[in-house]
Amino acid sequence: MAETSVPVRTCVGCRERAPVTDLLRVVLRAGALVPDPRRRLPGRGASLHPTPECLRAAERRRAFPRALRLSGGSSAPVEAGPLRAHVLGATAPGEAPPGRANAHERQTAVPPTDRQPAGPHVESRTSSDESAVKSPR
Repeated sequence: MAETSVPVRTCVGCRERAPVTDLLRVVLRAGALVPDPRRRLPGRGASLHPTPECLRAAERRRAFPRALRLSGGSSAPVEAGPLRAHVLGATAPGEAPPGRANAHERQTAVPPTDRQPAGPHVESRTSSDESAVKSPR
């Protein structure tokens, strides 16, 4: 059986070619550079090593507007705050390896609640159900 090859992309910071598994995909959402560790967000993406050095180099070279083909070329302003927070946060001790989705990123955007959702195999009872069961007929 033939092995599948891993796609290779170029880091916009250091300009080195690397497998996509080593790079962080970055997309533009509402004027801000947003990390896409699962590589699922729509739109054109740019690849970056998730290191502070590559992020600084990409910002210094104004590589994101060019790589994302923004109108206005390299003079188009982009906000790197969410990306910067992701990259600089990923280098802290105890964090997941860069470029991989950690447990927090894999969670849905639904806020946690005290109650567990009832599935098809779980009966959910309310106070009206209990009174109906207790009352004699």
